[in-house]
Parts: sequence; structure tokens; C-alpha cells
Amino acid sequence: MGHALCVCSRGTVIIDNKRYLFIQKLGEGGFSYVDLVEGLHDGHFYALKRILCHEQQDREEAQREADMHRLFHHPNILRLVAYCLRERGTKHEAWLLLPFFKRGTLWNEIERLKDKGNFLTEEKILQLLLGICRGLEAIHARGYAHRDLKPTNILLGDEGQPVLMDLGSMNQACIHVEGSRQALALQSLGCVLYAMMFGEGPYDMVFQKGDSVALAVQNQLSIPQSPRHSSALRQLLTSMMTVDPQERPPISLLLSQLEALQPPASDQHTTQI
Repeated sequence: MGHALCVCSRGTVIIDNKRYLFIQKLGEGGFSYVDLVEGLHDGHFYALKRILCHEQQDREEAQREADMHRLFHHPNILRLVAYCLRERGTKHEAWLLLPFFKRGTLWNEIERLKDKGNFLTEEKILQLLLGICRGLEAIHARGYAHRDLKPTNILLGDEGQPVLMDLGSMNQACIHVEGSRQALALQSLGCVLYAMMFGEGPYDMVFQKGDSVALAVQNQLSIPQSPRHSSALRQLLTSMMTVDPQERPPISLLLSQLEALQPPASDQHTTQI
């Protein structure tokens, strides 16, 4: 469960015998909150995710999320710095201390560029996609699947490397990522690729019009023509968004294709934007 946590004076907390200073709130959603804190022992910034646990099931789910983080030691998967369970009257709060990435998410980057009338270059798209695929490959190798892959759940590290987060989406059960499950993961990855290429999700307009996204995904996606993209990149997207799940490439083949498309000087695991 982790070491005891105490709330100290002047907005600080102690986790694993280290003191952290609250800086500001980063966000909230549902029954969780994320705060920016500074480690007074090292001067580094961290994201402190606090999950309100009303019942035993909530505590178990928070524990499973922490366990998911501990499973992986991979540059493209968000690591867990520390975990604590704090009593708050008759209820509890689960605290997950995570690295803080000042660049935010992939979606933040896409929107920043789009606001200036720009898009990610193909070289950067390929580098990012390679890192995302390597993270997914590590998750699949453990017998799990990321069930909520999207640009808002992909952080960008200081060197621009993609880092998968929201591992709580994997906390229901250990599954064999074969057949339809891996095909679904590839389609989600295709939606991420589409967003990197065009600055929006493939079904955003369908949703905004009030039409059925469930029906839209049953039809072959129409990919806009753009001089920014090579035929090889367009073919990658087409293969991932193929309607028939059995025709989508396995992650291993996709990785091979991406590695072959990387620029000669980019033979490394980290990527840059």
C-alpha cells in the first residue's frame, strides 16, 4: 500500500519520507484531482493525482491503477514515483505521484500548432508513432491492452518522446491481446495518427453534426488528400482504419514498417518535436 502520508504545514505533504510543496491545481475530473507539486528534496516538479475513494471497490481500483504503473519500466509508458492511501474521515484518498511533463499532451501540441495554422511534419509524426507503438508493444507483451488510447492520454516528454498514460483503463483484467482486441487497439492508434496528420479526430465532424459515430466506423474512412503526407504514411493510416478488423496489421508488423520509414539519423528510442 506504500508508506504513510501526512499533511504538513504550508501546503506540503510527505510521501515516502519526502516532502512535497503544493504549487497549483492542474485539473480535475469525476472523482479525481491532479495537482502540481514540487519535491523539496530534489527541486523537481511532479503531478499528484488524488482519487476519492468512497467504497472498498474504489480503493481496489486505485490500487490496481498503481499496480499497472509498477508493471512497466519503459520510456514510452508513464512511471509511478510513489503511491499512498490517505484516510479522510470515513473515506479515503488514493494518491499517485507521477512525473510532470510541462509540454502537456499530444493533443495540446496538435492544438498549439493548429492555432498557428500549422501541423506536425511527417518526420515528427513517424517518430511519435514509433514511440507510441513501442509503448503499446510493451503493454501487449504483458498481456494487457490500453483501452483508452487517444491524443489526450499521450504525454510529451521534455525531449518530445510520447508517454502513454491513463493506465487505469487497463485495470479490469489481464487479457490476451489477440484478434479483435488488438484490432481495436490498432483502430484507436489509427485515430491518433489521423489527428496528428489533420489536427482533428476522424469522426469529430460526425459527432458535431449529431450523427452516429457507431455507424460511421462501419464504413471505410475517407482520408483527405494533402501534399504534406507521403503515400506510405497514407497507406499506414488506411491499414489501421480498415473496416475489417482481421485485415488490420499486427503491432509487430506496424513497428517494422515504421522503423523502415524512420530517417537514417533517427535510430533511437526517444523522439523529438
